[in-house]
Amino acid sequence: MQADVDITDTNTNKPWHCLNAQDVAAQLVSGASGLSAAEAAQRLSSYGTNALPLPRLPGFSRLFLRQFISPLIYVLLAAMLVSLIAGKLADASFIGLILLINALIGALQEDHAHRSAQALRKLMVSRARVIRDGETSEIPAEELVPGDLVLLSSGDRVPADLRLRDAVGLEVDESVLTGESLPVYKHSDKQCDVQTPVAERVNTCFAGTLVAAGRASALVVATGMATEMGKLSQTMEAAQAVKPPLFQRIERFSKKLTVALLLAVAVLATIELARHTEPLVIFMTAVALAVSAIPEGLPMALTLVLSVGTRRMVKRHVIVRKLVAVESLGSCTVIATDKTGTLTENRLTAREIRFLDGSGVTVDGGSLPTESDLPEQDNELVARLARSAALCNEAELHPLGNGDWHSSGDAVDQALLVMAHKVGLHPRKLLDAWPLLNQVHYEPVLGFAATLHGNSAGEGAPRLVCVKGALEKLLPMCDTMASANGKMPLDPALAHAVLDRLAERGARVLAFAEGDWPGHGEFTAENLHGLNLLGLVGMFDPLRPEAAGAVAECREAGIHVCMLTGDHPRTALSIARELGLADDGDSPVTGADLAQAEAKGPQSLDALTAHTRVYARVSPEQKLTIVQSLQRQGQFVAVTGDGVNDAPALSSAHVGVAMGEQGTEVAKESADLLLTDDNFASVVAGVEEGRIAYQNIRKVIFFLISTGAAEVVLFVLTTSFGLPLPLTPVQLLWLNLVTNSVQSIGLALEPGEGDEMRKPPRPPAESLFNLVMVRRVLVSGLVMGGIAFTCFYILLAQGWELDAARNIVLLLMVLFENVQVLNSRSESRSIFHQPFFSNPILLLGTLAAQALHILCLYSPLMQEVLGVAPVSGAQWGLLLGIALLQLLAMELLLRLGRPVPDAG
Repeated sequence: MQADVDITDTNTNKPWHCLNAQDVAAQLVSGASGLSAAEAAQRLSSYGTNALPLPRLPGFSRLFLRQFISPLIYVLLAAMLVSLIAGKLADASFIGLILLINALIGALQEDHAHRSAQALRKLMVSRARVIRDGETSEIPAEELVPGDLVLLSSGDRVPADLRLRDAVGLEVDESVLTGESLPVYKHSDKQCDVQTPVAERVNTCFAGTLVAAGRASALVVATGMATEMGKLSQTMEAAQAVKPPLFQRIERFSKKLTVALLLAVAVLATIELARHTEPLVIFMTAVALAVSAIPEGLPMALTLVLSVGTRRMVKRHVIVRKLVAVESLGSCTVIATDKTGTLTENRLTAREIRFLDGSGVTVDGGSLPTESDLPEQDNELVARLARSAALCNEAELHPLGNGDWHSSGDAVDQALLVMAHKVGLHPRKLLDAWPLLNQVHYEPVLGFAATLHGNSAGEGAPRLVCVKGALEKLLPMCDTMASANGKMPLDPALAHAVLDRLAERGARVLAFAEGDWPGHGEFTAENLHGLNLLGLVGMFDPLRPEAAGAVAECREAGIHVCMLTGDHPRTALSIARELGLADDGDSPVTGADLAQAEAKGPQSLDALTAHTRVYARVSPEQKLTIVQSLQRQGQFVAVTGDGVNDAPALSSAHVGVAMGEQGTEVAKESADLLLTDDNFASVVAGVEEGRIAYQNIRKVIFFLISTGAAEVVLFVLTTSFGLPLPLTPVQLLWLNLVTNSVQSIGLALEPGEGDEMRKPPRPPAESLFNLVMVRRVLVSGLVMGGIAFTCFYILLAQGWELDAARNIVLLLMVLFENVQVLNSRSESRSIFHQPFFSNPILLLGTLAAQALHILCLYSPLMQEVLGVAPVSGAQWGLLLGIALLQLLAMELLLRLGRPVPDAG
């Protein structure tokens, strides 16, 4: 009876991949009969289920409270508290209401995004075939325990980390874990060194990987969080999250705003104290100034801008899991992208056919032709090679009748069948003409496969031998090589030269040979000789059609793109050159290079990563190291990926972008954004939308801050001249929270100006309040505030009642806002050079803001609350003309601020 087996200590002393299969079975107390049901149940109780813990969706209340974690919100909460202390309940209520609305909008948006992401969730493994009590059964994969004997076959998803017992032609696609695009041949009798990296442990299969070909039996050695996938999940959790770019900029902006406000309050308080003004009056003035200076509507406007950005991104195949990630992607200066499945299709394609006489063809990588539309092949060499590739083949490929094709079997064989179809051959018709008589199955130790075919030409016709495999395995079998002029004596040096040229481009190369079977002797590997070497086929993981264009667009946008992959350096460099990422003089940085640089210290590592564009043979931990190195250099880093190996880097980057279709669950949960089409071009589309969102944020901030600055100028001037407050706190809140907010919604919906991807990224250290905005805010504030003060001063001098003068000033400020929102549509373009009706919501919002104020002028309730009254038509016309002076001022500033073009 199996009981009380402790396999943990032994595994810690010597890793499973270092032991032979018999020792593994002995230490796991398991064998050909597998575990007993009782022992499996006991181990399940000890080790837990074979599953990664599912992340819990944050509750709505938590999302709601999280909306208040923002420096700007803190400032507004302080303003609300001051208003409460001062007894200004109306002011405090207005601020509190706007904060609640903002939090509700943000929480609803994030909750929707989380649920959209959850809808993409796929189970990693559902069922597994095991031997228990000597009998084969199928059980839920989460019930597997260490010591279980698992059976694998082509197409299976590996359910746990396994040490192979027996394997026949086993190939495993480990791209989700290691980034290696080609399937890995596995050997059950191989023992690895302790330091052997995961990508090279050929006696072990890992949870989440896919069996591409062959079959095997293997013992479970790790489940759940103890698997390599589980360890990477823990690494992801340990990775430090960084503040998004927008939060960093808002934080700096809030600090500057607070300092400026404190200085302004200090100046005013000093002036009033010198005049022996009562402290209570000074305090009320400070509260009014705070209400003027702080853009209470900004948090809601920011949330609206980001929400609009998320809706636009969904239309461009990007799901946003965190609102702030919209702007983060637009701010990125570096995109560190995985290769397999992101830039490439993660699909092996037989693309290059090369013959030893120097000729060759390139096979189109497009869709397969219909059976009734197969092309005619007039190249005899191509036809013969494709015939051998289709006959010496164990895969299946046949049409479904609806234009789609069904394929199964080894990925290499599938690619060869597709190639045969591309050149006009039909495998089924070929087998009718050349029926299969015997075959030598592919084994990694052999390095080739061979088939023997009868001849439908009749009895006595020669039988055909077809062989495919590694060139060095086929050369001893061949005496001649094919050329356009017939058979030629074999030239091994020439064959190797063709092989090297294909390999330099990152191809996986197969050689093909054929010959007549003499009709005597057993059809075995040892009896194959006297064959004719037909040529070589280069197999590639093709680029996504849009990838090169997307990379070029990133380059034009000033974004540094670097590729991170577990592939061989030669393959990585070839792909990078095809993408336009690397030039002829570039060379990839390998994982070993990174390790050496890291050992020398952060400075050495940063010097290496500063300009590198291609990383090859990098481990998951090194991907994280690269991202952190770039961040130390002040870069805003976006990381794309789909595998478990990408999760730590996705989590640690400023913005992580996971593939929604083929991405693993660990990768999806680590990311801020999901691509619904797994298309790298969608990342670029997301960058464009992020830049539009940031532009709109700046437009909203300029609009709100410039009108707030005008109010500050108005208050400073009236206080300096000893005049009463020109607007009451409630009137200020009406301006800042109602009429302002209605129009800022329109600005949040501004379309792009069309040149977003032709500009370099914003410098990471750039403030929201850069020189351009400072200049525009100062001019706007001085013009609007100065004119409003002049009007207020003249009205009081002419004997107007204070409430009547305030009524006129309030209307003038609303009209100023209506003009200023049009000035806010672009930082660099004249209002007369913009499509006036391109944003109808903005125009409707401006009209709505004016309509709201008109309604208040004639509403008895609002007349009492705001202290307003109707005005005459002549006054309307005069105030509108005065407000248009702001338009003139901004147009002059735009022209004066442009650089003078060089003469000639």
